[in-house]
Amino acid sequence: MAITAADIETLIRTAFPDASIVVQGDDGQHFAAEVIDESFRGKNRVQQQRAVNAALKAEIDSGNLHALALSTRAPE
Repeated sequence: MAITAADIETLIRTAFPDASIVVQGDDGQHFAAEVIDESFRGKNRVQQQRAVNAALKAEIDSGNLHALALSTRAPE
């Protein structure tokens, strides 16, 4: 079953309820997401992106989510 940008946003929002989240992509395979959350403060980019990937683990492992370009940061 193909995943949608809205599905990805919902999964990320579950892990980061107060985050600013923008997910783009409409081909069912390639997506880009920007996640801005206070919990990222003091963490490096790899740590931030691992946290987001953990929220999407089931979809990644199942192959439903093929490609996701992530941009993460703490709010300014």
